[in-house]
Amino acid sequence: MKNKVLIGLFVFTVALAFFVGTAAAKNPAPKDKIVIGQAISLSGPQAGGVDIAGGKIYELWVEEVNKNGGIYVKEYGKKLPVELKRYDDKTDIGTMTNLLEKLILEDKVDFVFPPWGTAWLFAAAPIANKYGYILIGGPGGALKLKELNLPYFFQVLNFSETQGPALADIFKEVGVKSVAVAYRGDLHGIEYGDAMAPDFKKRGIEVKMKKSYPPEIKDLSPILKEAKSLDVDAFVAACYPPGGFLFTGQSIELGINFKAFFLTVLPFSPNAFRDNFGVNVVEGVMGGGAWNAKSSPGAKELVDKFKARFGVEPDYWGGLYYWSSLQAFQQAIEKAGTLNQKKIRDIMAKEKFNTALGPFWYDKNRYFVNHPGEIGQWQKGVFEVIDPGKKRTAQPEYPKPPWPKK
Repeated sequence: MKNKVLIGLFVFTVALAFFVGTAAAKNPAPKDKIVIGQAISLSGPQAGGVDIAGGKIYELWVEEVNKNGGIYVKEYGKKLPVELKRYDDKTDIGTMTNLLEKLILEDKVDFVFPPWGTAWLFAAAPIANKYGYILIGGPGGALKLKELNLPYFFQVLNFSETQGPALADIFKEVGVKSVAVAYRGDLHGIEYGDAMAPDFKKRGIEVKMKKSYPPEIKDLSPILKEAKSLDVDAFVAACYPPGGFLFTGQSIELGINFKAFFLTVLPFSPNAFRDNFGVNVVEGVMGGGAWNAKSSPGAKELVDKFKARFGVEPDYWGGLYYWSSLQAFQQAIEKAGTLNQKKIRDIMAKEKFNTALGPFWYDKNRYFVNHPGEIGQWQKGVFEVIDPGKKRTAQPEYPKPPWPKK
């Protein structure tokens, strides 16, 4: 009898646990918001880059989502507002990785947003993947990330793989015969420098100089003077904003002119670059990107929203990319009907979404491919897309006008 009672209690306990588990699965614990964590450079050398390129887009997206009541999640039967929880990585990769793990393991955020910068993104992607967290790449990109084949990482921004050939095609089209290449001594610069030089050579453009510089350098005039002494048609620099400011400012100060002047990271900023140096000064300068209000109706809408909120224009490289990737992310969550990372990831990897830049989808390597533009050029105050092809918004201006004399 005693054994029968014990067996009965055991069966009852198992059955109760099953029904409780089933009920819990059908009725998850109450949730009142979606928390998204981000470890990003709010101070240190990269803080300026965050401010002019991408940082505000994430803030605007959260605000716009919450204006509409949040993201509808079927699992909870309601819209959930979004909270952005940010930590300052102080422009230090080690600090960023520690903070990213804190967000995932201690804060237990629902999702994570990317850090700023190629090397930072390269360090963050394996961590997010380790814990099964979706990481949608923001400001930064590297071919080496493809080699890691991380299933939860999605690359959004275009970079050397597509920009190098486009720039080389533009140079060939306008008649550039020779080029000098300078590059920042980090993952961003090395990758661009190594990728672009062969692209130029393939098109018969002589690379007369290829030289790296340390990220912390304060004087780039020797590189500019050497390039000038070689009498090259084009000067190309793979740089971050500090280097971009130096190359531009010192070129102007020294009166060193090239027929084409290209910087990877900085020209896309209408506020930090165009407005800081002046519309007439930056005329003809080329940079990584690219899009503008003419790229699509959604692009025009983003420019208007951004200006209304922040009083300035968005950056014309990644701004539209990041915005559209977040729109696609929201649609994937709503289609999945859950906050389960894998289910959302699978939808993101396979489907197309309607976004501000138009159709948005990732290729088999989870890389976004429908870029609105690769190379931009300042023409009369507009960062025009000058890629060969149907996405071009203006013909390339060549040669670039000389820097105005002081």
